[in-house]
Amino acid sequence: MFSAMGTQPAKVPAPGVVIGGGISGLATAGLLARDGHAVTLLEKQQTLGGRAGRWQRDGFTFDTGPSWYLMPEVIDHWFKMMGTSADAELELTRLDPAYRLFSDPPAEPVDVRTGRAEAIALFESQQPGSGRELAKYLDSAELAYTLAKRHFLYDPFGTLRGLVQPAVLRHAPKLVQLLTQSLDRFAARRFSHPLQQKILGYPAVFLGTSPDKAPSIYHLMSHLDLQDGVLYPQGGFIAVVDAMERVVRKAGVHIVTGATATQIVTGPAGDENRCEAVAWRDSGGVNHRSPARLVVGAADLHHIETQLLPAEQRTMGEKKWRKADPGISAVLLCLGVTGGLPQLAHHNLLFTEDWQDNFARIIQGRPLADTTSLYVSKPSATDASVAPAGSENLFVLIPAPALPQWGRGGFDGGGSAQVEKVADAAIAQLALWTGTPDLAERITVRRSYGPADFQDDVNAWQGSALGLAHTLRQSAFLRPGNVNHKVSGLYYAGSSVRPGIGVPLCMISAELVLKSVRGDRSSGPLPEPVPAPVEEPGASEAQSVETARPAGTSASEAAGK
Repeated sequence: MFSAMGTQPAKVPAPGVVIGGGISGLATAGLLARDGHAVTLLEKQQTLGGRAGRWQRDGFTFDTGPSWYLMPEVIDHWFKMMGTSADAELELTRLDPAYRLFSDPPAEPVDVRTGRAEAIALFESQQPGSGRELAKYLDSAELAYTLAKRHFLYDPFGTLRGLVQPAVLRHAPKLVQLLTQSLDRFAARRFSHPLQQKILGYPAVFLGTSPDKAPSIYHLMSHLDLQDGVLYPQGGFIAVVDAMERVVRKAGVHIVTGATATQIVTGPAGDENRCEAVAWRDSGGVNHRSPARLVVGAADLHHIETQLLPAEQRTMGEKKWRKADPGISAVLLCLGVTGGLPQLAHHNLLFTEDWQDNFARIIQGRPLADTTSLYVSKPSATDASVAPAGSENLFVLIPAPALPQWGRGGFDGGGSAQVEKVADAAIAQLALWTGTPDLAERITVRRSYGPADFQDDVNAWQGSALGLAHTLRQSAFLRPGNVNHKVSGLYYAGSSVRPGIGVPLCMISAELVLKSVRGDRSSGPLPEPVPAPVEEPGASEAQSVETARPAGTSASEAAGK
């Protein structure tokens, strides 16, 4: 469908091993394989996906990780780099409403619909004059997103050259303000309506932090959900994982599940260390060693460095980790519910009135109040395959402190006392706020996850649900990098490193690794392969011209006719 990807390296590509089979691991393995490397991917779980997990019981299929499909052009770009497209691999549905908001009863729920005009009308209906202010806010958000995508997100920051490009320098004063002011303050200076402040501030949770700690550059998130739109991949987010697995296997990646990496083996290379192999243990306890001159740690950075490397080869020492912010954790609930729940949309956000206290408890590691801010996904509103007929599929995320001592979740209320206490309170709150008093009695399937599950299952540092928080000190070029400069051939991908948290950014991190391997220091996305034309009888000569022609020229112009 597509021709080969870009210009191939001049030297013979080194064999590589990718550690971790989540989104970033699959994405990196695929891009390296397309670039000519012989790649083996090691995943300690029996299934792929990492945080983008799946759990099934009694006809219900639950996503246990990401559920907001944002930045679709970034996801499509990765698929196109692999010689296909998101449209070819996924069935995407645009959500309307994008999400529904609930506040303390008796407040009525509010639907947020995608589109500039719809968002402005909503704000104006809540407070006259705020619609005009939102228009300016969305202009700023779109500019921030465009600058980030062109100059920051895809920049490996091998140098800071990308920061002195004319487009960046032209907006430098504004960017400095956005990087040094918190998101909540940025929104509060423009909007006094409490619900509007929460609409604009809550995306910080999806960045692993709170609105008062996230730099206001991340108001770009409002461009994504209010203006760009929210999609849903039929089958759930695990359908994205399945599609990526299918594509990378086709590219030649050798995938081994049940494979726990135990050491990144290095050897002397002149005055530096270089990668030689990865030692790993299979699910039967047998030890293996896979030769590799190129190794990508696509698991949690803290785990990769502290468990697989000696201290002298780590990019972050203990002192840096003590100052680092692990981000928030969460208690997750998968609920199968008999009967309908028409009160809920596909995506739902429940906002508490005491917003500041809510986040202070999470960040400071204090117990949550009985009423707290929740995210509830009801994919059965859009996808009949995820629940039996006559039932609903609910996924509940309760932001919580990154405290593994809260324990693990369990089946049917059998998790740790702290996790199940939070889960029970969330169910009671959801029942009250949606006017569903019999909700608890209608639950037929229940499973919870706690901070210790993130620590144990995906090696998350301090049980972080998402990865290192997007604070000022952990954003852009200040975030841990994708290259270990102490070990030749060792690279990092995933939510712990640049560019950060979320499915699209993890895909971009894979491209940053590819750029670093190639020695490419460009700040934007790599060129996508040119689609090969459809074969037609007697047209082979014209096709060869078409495939190679520069963008923006016709076949006859390219042929010099």
